[in-house]
Amino acid sequence: MNENLKILVVDDEEIIRNIFKEYLESTKNYSVFTAVDGFEALEIIKTEEIDCCFTDLSMPGMDGVDLIKKIQAYDNTIPVAVMTGYPSIDTTIGTLKHGVVDFLTKPIKMDQLPLTIEKIMRERSRFIDNILLKKEVEKKETMNLILQQLEQATTSKDLFTVLVNLSGEITTCDEAYFCINGHEIKDPAIITSFFRDKDKMMIDGGCIEENVVKKVADDGIPLLINENNGSDSVLAIPLKIRSRVFGVLISLIRDGKRHFNEKDLYFLNFLAEKASSLIENMALYENIYESLYSTLYAFVETIEARDPYTKQHSTRVTRYAVLIARAMGWSQNEIDVLNVSGNLHDIGKIGIPDNILLKPGQLTDSEYEAIKRHPTIGSNIIGHFNMWTDEQKIIKHHHERWDGRGYPDGLSGEEIPFLSRILSVADVYDALTSDRSYRKRLSDDVAIGMIRENSGSQFDPKIVDVFLKLHEQGKIKA
Repeated sequence: MNENLKILVVDDEEIIRNIFKEYLESTKNYSVFTAVDGFEALEIIKTEEIDCCFTDLSMPGMDGVDLIKKIQAYDNTIPVAVMTGYPSIDTTIGTLKHGVVDFLTKPIKMDQLPLTIEKIMRERSRFIDNILLKKEVEKKETMNLILQQLEQATTSKDLFTVLVNLSGEITTCDEAYFCINGHEIKDPAIITSFFRDKDKMMIDGGCIEENVVKKVADDGIPLLINENNGSDSVLAIPLKIRSRVFGVLISLIRDGKRHFNEKDLYFLNFLAEKASSLIENMALYENIYESLYSTLYAFVETIEARDPYTKQHSTRVTRYAVLIARAMGWSQNEIDVLNVSGNLHDIGKIGIPDNILLKPGQLTDSEYEAIKRHPTIGSNIIGHFNMWTDEQKIIKHHHERWDGRGYPDGLSGEEIPFLSRILSVADVYDALTSDRSYRKRLSDDVAIGMIRENSGSQFDPKIVDVFLKLHEQGKIKA
């Protein structure tokens, strides 16, 4: 056991204080501090690292029970033993409820005191170990929560929303904001926000401490502001890409009574560091994605430029397909997939010779077989980028038929990817209502009649039903 413990003895009787001090300091070399009441005891606890406290119950000013409560509130790792000359069951139970570890009856046998202290400190050691273990578990759980939720974000916009929502989940903040700010930006701009009180969000929309955001953006280090004058508690963390601040996560406690602590600072800084890394990766990915998509779409425009009859065909097909998908309740993720697939669905025609692609008359069987290769060619082109797996399948199968007589794989019914089935209806409708090298555009009524006639053979009848309703509503019109 530690021979250099700091023991606090609180008793309004001077003789008891002196006996404790003389005995413990001479016997065990402990440092003994004494106090006449609870007020004096608390001042000692705030200035000295007290290891153990013995207190009388009946004292002037602040009695032993109130002192025990305040010690527990200040530092619940300080074990407290009660001394009293008038023990009772009610008193014993009452004090034990407040974390008292031992109960001594006066007159105290001093030779037993070192054993009592040893027992108390042993219990304290176990208690602290449990607290540390619990904190470690809580820390790991919080860090895992942060990592799991951040990983669910698929875009920068999603990530910013997760960022502020997590701030509200791992701290007791009333509001949280993510602001874009840097050396080149004059005023911080709020990108997304969190409000614990949704009514407050509706009333004033929230506001940020612009001077705090700018300071954190300039200094590049976290800032914690806790004042005791009823002001907001503020915690602001910089988010960096390659050591440059591009945004600030700012969390606020508005009631002036609660405050952020070091644990909040640790977790929000951890959150910001992980989010910064993901945002950097996403920004790089999104930049590559946009560059690749722009390049591929340029190929599509090149194809359409070769054939003046199909100019803007892919754009119109995509618009029709997206309208159908939205009407059928597909998610934004599927809509995004369909948007890429629709715009690139004919990219495979770049591999078809002009004398076949632009032939004004009827195609021969061999020429038609060459045309039928364009979905596979397009799928292979997309497949090289390893980032559009779903889009690759949709492009490959957009000429399959519900009855299995399509190409390239002769899939039928629900074997055909659903978004390919949607694309098929949109593609044929636009082809029928556009001028082609081999025929003039058909009237809208004739095209609609052909779509209706081929429902259940060429097209999925459920998709045709939705398409026809949209057409009747005037939402789809050639």
